[in-house]
Amino acid sequence: MLVRSRRRGVALVAGVLSLALLTSCSSDDAPTAKPTSSTAQSAPALTAVPDDVAVEPGAPVTDPRQALALIPADATALTLTDYRRLRERLGYPRLTSESLMTDRIAFWERVRTETSVLTEGLLRDQASRLWLGYDLGQDDVTWEARFDTPRGAGYVLAFRRGQDMSAVRRAVADRATGLSGATVLAKERLLVRRIADDGAPVLASVPGIVDLLDDDAESSYLRTTCVPLAEALGDDATVEDQDALLAQVDIRYLRPLAAWAVNFDSRVLTARLSPERADQRERADLHQRADLVDVWPVVGAIGWGDGFEGMTVADPITGRIGAQVRNPVAAANLVLSGRIPFAVCNEVTPMAEPTGL
Repeated sequence: MLVRSRRRGVALVAGVLSLALLTSCSSDDAPTAKPTSSTAQSAPALTAVPDDVAVEPGAPVTDPRQALALIPADATALTLTDYRRLRERLGYPRLTSESLMTDRIAFWERVRTETSVLTEGLLRDQASRLWLGYDLGQDDVTWEARFDTPRGAGYVLAFRRGQDMSAVRRAVADRATGLSGATVLAKERLLVRRIADDGAPVLASVPGIVDLLDDDAESSYLRTTCVPLAEALGDDATVEDQDALLAQVDIRYLRPLAAWAVNFDSRVLTARLSPERADQRERADLHQRADLVDVWPVVGAIGWGDGFEGMTVADPITGRIGAQVRNPVAAANLVLSGRIPFAVCNEVTPMAEPTGL
């Protein structure tokens, strides 16, 4: 099940918004010819897993990005949550399931209201059963990855140093815990489900994917497709909403987008968009994509301005877009619902006209 690196891969581009990014200015230059459709792009050839995210058999897995070396290459979406970083920022660096209940409750309340976490935490659904029966809980998890594949959803949970993995194995054997079908990798301190078979292609071998994730993010969301226009507008969008947007900007002139990710670090969002070619990081349309947030219609209860504030800035050299988070909960909801204007596909599909029936 574990993937060993065969050669040194591409270097990781890491870091939250720099001062240079925050002071970048937008450009009004736009392509003059319609590029290839985002959905018409062919899949890139797979490469070796980069050494910095490879999983060594028998060694603990400490970096959340190492989940990419276990997740099948055809995964369509991924969330990563680094609970160790969240505990450190919120003032609970040594929190475990053995800590005082008051501290554990206080921590999760702050996570709920003050952070842009993108998943609830796999073990929280059966928190009482796991704690009382197996001395185990979400507070023993250092990081968690959740992902979707054509065959169903999967996950990778990494546990803290000193965790009794035999207790995790007993919990998996108990059908009432909801962990049936999972596998315990004791030496690596992992609990996994639907990861890639040994020797099968993994997400880390898709060119450029590792570079989309920051190594210091508290939470990240990765998607291996662009966002269709209807989804980016929102479920309540109408033909009028779409027409109003297209009257201001023709998204068909954007460059194709194969994959993208957003990384949250405290109150800062750093988004990374896949480059137009595997041998570069630049995107010619990055300013145009960043500027979409200024003209995007507000559809439904929340819009971009409810989750983010200030100027959205872009750095075409590194393929980064940055924004300040106004409301962490609203920001997470916008990401999970696909309402991210700069990740939109460069295609327009006509909306069905309402029939009144």
